[in-house]
Amino acid sequence: MILETMFYVVTKIDGDYAHLKRTDAPSDGEKLVARALLPAEIVEGSRLKYEMLGYEII
Repeated sequence: MILETMFYVVTKIDGDYAHLKRTDAPSDGEKLVARALLPAEIVEGSRLKYEMLGYEII
């Protein structure tokens, strides 16, 4: 099984959810992710790496 590494920027925080925009494939559009799945320290503009089924701030 091949797991892809993806990069995102937090464009908006809306209550318990964050809007993420993929930076390495901008045509993919935004996705909505529960904040419980993201690092607690995120703010709008944070850059994230998604790898091995988890997010981390870069």
